[in-house]
Amino acid sequence: MCLLLYATIGGEGAFVLKQFSDLPIIPEIQSALSALEYKIPTPIQAGAIPPLLEGKDLLGCAQTGTGKTAAFAIPILQKIHQSGLYALRTQPTGLIIAPTRELVVQISENLRDLGRHTKVRHTTVFGGVGQRPQVAALSKGVHIVVATPGRLLDLIDQGYCSLSKLQYFVLDEADRMLDMGFMPDVQKIVRLLPKQRQSVFLSATMPPEIQKLASTLLHRHVTVMITPPAKTADRVEQSVMYVDRGNKRKLLDRLLSDPTRTRVLVFVRTKHGADRLYKSLIDDGISAEGIHGGRSQNARQRVLTDFRNGKIRVLIATDIAARGIDIDEISHVVNFDVPLEADAYVHRIGRTARAGASGQSITLCSGDELKYLKQIEKTIGMRIPIDREHPFHSVDAQDGELGEFHDQEKSRKKRSSKGTNSNQTKGQASSSSKPASETTRRRRSISGKVKKIKPREGSGQSSSYAKRPPKKSRPKRR
Repeated sequence: MCLLLYATIGGEGAFVLKQFSDLPIIPEIQSALSALEYKIPTPIQAGAIPPLLEGKDLLGCAQTGTGKTAAFAIPILQKIHQSGLYALRTQPTGLIIAPTRELVVQISENLRDLGRHTKVRHTTVFGGVGQRPQVAALSKGVHIVVATPGRLLDLIDQGYCSLSKLQYFVLDEADRMLDMGFMPDVQKIVRLLPKQRQSVFLSATMPPEIQKLASTLLHRHVTVMITPPAKTADRVEQSVMYVDRGNKRKLLDRLLSDPTRTRVLVFVRTKHGADRLYKSLIDDGISAEGIHGGRSQNARQRVLTDFRNGKIRVLIATDIAARGIDIDEISHVVNFDVPLEADAYVHRIGRTARAGASGQSITLCSGDELKYLKQIEKTIGMRIPIDREHPFHSVDAQDGELGEFHDQEKSRKKRSSKGTNSNQTKGQASSSSKPASETTRRRRSISGKVKKIKPREGSGQSSSYAKRPPKKSRPKRR
């Protein structure tokens, strides 16, 4: 396998073109680029499009929001259009795999916009909706299928789709596939691919598992490394606000009271937390909605459309949306819950500062989340600036005392519980040897069980025991 560092930013030999017109792109797609006002290619586009047009495999590593979709969509659209291939029933020529339904829809929209003047037809395949329209589209014949792994395998197993004629394969957001547990499905799909094909492997980070998968998928490929793994976007102004957990909602209300925060994306850890938060914001008169894996596909798509069109000011989301939201005008990202992994933090804040704009990210950190924040700072290689200019600043949270206190309390209770159980066992074992004058007197019932009896009045035993009520005297029989 041959690795070639084709493009880097800020390094020697950087390969950056001035205009899309400098790239060998056909007039049909150049016309679409002009209509979209795409004039200057991003570094990943400038580095990836030429080798892909030459038929080489590609390993691309770049952060989100850098134009990766157009980097692989333009060459595939051009090569299929120039080939003059017919769209075969149930046998696509190109396959693009993505981890989420939202990302599948966005890739499809990019293909539609870029290929509007070509003869290339495509469709989407994902779960959460009925499969009948998807089966109908495949039966009519399409050149490109954009799919999530699970639903695609279902249709393949049912005989509605075959990969035997595939020539172009793209695996997008590979590290996200790994995080979401889709790798077994991806590996099944890879085993069904023809040996003779052109493959594109894209990922924002390159952990060892992803590198191993890339080595099995690609052959004599070109590597385009734009951004080092786990590096945050330069145009995002980051800050952290230390706050007690009970004051997080009050602090969020204060942040949202600023009218300059026009379009705000708030990340929480769980779908239940997302539901509670956006409903409470609505009750307070704030235009808000929520998106997570528990909502239907139609509901999620409607929410994203309203957020994109400005009908919703605040969107509450779980990490499933971290890479599925491609909206250029998000002014602020708020981490209401600190993510458990540094990669999730990078992708969350990457939702702002897109398409050359700037943005801000604000992380609300309580004491029990400090360890996650420190790991994030270690991974991204920087200390996130602290914002103390708010009325809920918590010194305890900043020092981590709350988190340490909770951990110590858990340990203490665990040790106490073990000690209590141990003492009870020892007490039961030696109860027969205790003298009757001890505080707790025991006797065995007929069934053999040990029962606790109350001390007699005046025996000198603990006063905490209630006095035994006097026995009622029975009248003598005559």
